[in-house]
Amino acid sequence: MTLRFLRRNAANIIVPVIFGVVLVAFWEFFVNWRDVKPYILPTPSSIWKEAVKRIHLLRSASAVSGENALIGLVLGVIVGTATAMIANRFRFLSELITPLSAAISAVPIVVIVSILNNMFRLGSQVPRRLMVLIIVFFVVFVNVARGLRQSDPTQVELMRSYAAHERQIMRKVRLPNAMPFLFTAIKVSAPISVTTAFVSEYFGGTQDGLGQKIPAALSNSKFALGWAYVGAACVLGLVFFAVANLLEFVAVPWQRKRSSR
Repeated sequence: MTLRFLRRNAANIIVPVIFGVVLVAFWEFFVNWRDVKPYILPTPSSIWKEAVKRIHLLRSASAVSGENALIGLVLGVIVGTATAMIANRFRFLSELITPLSAAISAVPIVVIVSILNNMFRLGSQVPRRLMVLIIVFFVVFVNVARGLRQSDPTQVELMRSYAAHERQIMRKVRLPNAMPFLFTAIKVSAPISVTTAFVSEYFGGTQDGLGQKIPAALSNSKFALGWAYVGAACVLGLVFFAVANLLEFVAVPWQRKRSSR
């Protein structure tokens, strides 16, 4: 079953890799052919050389951004899931929280980050992590709440006919049904968490994350290094997305069986 599933989904990995290789090759060719200046667009080969040369800087900045994104992502998933479960139990909370979450998520990141930066000391990483939490919370809350609402009515009524408590219905029926929705939210939120941490770093705080390193490198005419930091952010987002897919593969086996049919 597992091998068949992996073979069926091999195209999901091979096709993007081939597309990426072709895109990078065309990028290299186009920049050399048109003699594009490095301050506009450096070649992939020069970016790669700079990345290898400055790998310690990339690793350090990626660790900071990755930690901020991971902590915010985990907290956002926990808070979003717990809030969706409570809102499913008390419908008036759902009607209150849903529009409020939508309104907060519509506020530009720079505004919220500026407020959070003023609430904590200058060197604190908390504002960036809270910003990630806020963005992830909305995605998780909406998806998990939907999964909880779409539980099979027959199964719910059967549990109630056995005098099951709402907590038992939640654990035995609603949560298993909401698991695919939860992991869909996690897969969406994983790369978004990296982007949010990245943008939050750009608008203030300590100078140690990818969001601060990119403009610093570009302002010093280190264009290849700046693009190397961009590449590190892309790799970080892909790693988060791949781990989210792996977690879904392990934690939701019934979804895997359904996909392999």
